[in-house]
Amino acid sequence: MARLLRPFIRAVTYTRWLHLFMAVVWPAMWYYIFDDMWAWITAAGLLVLAGLVPQMRTVEGLQARLLLMGHRHDSKSMEIVVAPSATWGDRGRTIVWLEARLFLGCLVSMLTVQLPITSVNLVTTARGGTPDDGAILHITGQHWWHVPLAPLPLILLAAVVVGSGELITLIARRLLGASPAERLAALEERTEQLLERTRIARELHDSIGHALTVAVVQAGAARAAGDPAFTDRALDAIEETGRAALEDLERVLGVLRETERPVSSRPTLVEADRLLESARASGAKVDAEVTGSLETVPGPVSREGYRILQESLTNVLRHAGSVPVRVRIAVEDRALSLEVRNPLTAEIPGPGRGSGLRGIRERAALLGGRARTGPDDGDWQVHAELPLR
Repeated sequence: MARLLRPFIRAVTYTRWLHLFMAVVWPAMWYYIFDDMWAWITAAGLLVLAGLVPQMRTVEGLQARLLLMGHRHDSKSMEIVVAPSATWGDRGRTIVWLEARLFLGCLVSMLTVQLPITSVNLVTTARGGTPDDGAILHITGQHWWHVPLAPLPLILLAAVVVGSGELITLIARRLLGASPAERLAALEERTEQLLERTRIARELHDSIGHALTVAVVQAGAARAAGDPAFTDRALDAIEETGRAALEDLERVLGVLRETERPVSSRPTLVEADRLLESARASGAKVDAEVTGSLETVPGPVSREGYRILQESLTNVLRHAGSVPVRVRIAVEDRALSLEVRNPLTAEIPGPGRGSGLRGIRERAALLGGRARTGPDDGDWQVHAELPLR
């Protein structure tokens, strides 16, 4: 019983009913003035012309979202779109929607008036009275069993209210919903948002992870050394690394705050010396070799290459500690080659473990390149090749 009554305590049931009534108001005014069926035919013809106006889809979509779906006008739901008609297919669906709404609205409006009149006439005739002449269903005779039948039209009216609301909502989803092209565009936009979130997560992981690793290694080395001079140098390195991490964090947060902010402010391989000095200050013996001009590397490649180098050095400090590191950066005609090698230790992260190594491979793949991570001839190797064109 509670399940049957649940639709009648929902506000959307009655807003859908109101939505159908609104479609009939202006044609009904013509009909009562001219008392001619041509008023309805003219109204149907005018709706065809109205459906050709691109903005009509927006108007109908806003009404349907609010009254049929119970959504806010700025909802991101693709069930009902509020964009103007962009194709003739959109216009055709809008016309069919307007005609269907008018037809169903007329039917529901008529039943909303006639069914209660029928109930009243059943009770009136049972008492020997004269039924209302305005009713379409004529009831004659004086019969006691008219009284038990009186609730049936009202029950039917309740079913009409709920059923017509569900039907018009289903029609709206089909006719005012997103077209295949709009769904594809929304999917592409959603994909771009997910890629952007993934990129931001990688930025935070690489930048903050590098800074924290350097700070931990420096603090541990300073405490173990017990040398005031070394402690001062370690504190300087921690301060510099922390300041750089704060700058990177501000860049990433800037992307979140301002969606149109250019990514050109992100660090590039031209600033690779900062990473190398930070690793050296943490105790690693870095041997770096750069071939070619880093200034000629395209921005996207240079920025991703910087992050790959940063994550590679972070992994060395985190898993191997103060060991010799060989860094080779080569700018060639068609590709940027980046390699970081260090002696293997007992703690081997493995080629498939850790989000940092996965992020390196994802960065390379995003640019159409490739990256290899794992043991190689007694060393741990990170080798990335990024195409320049």
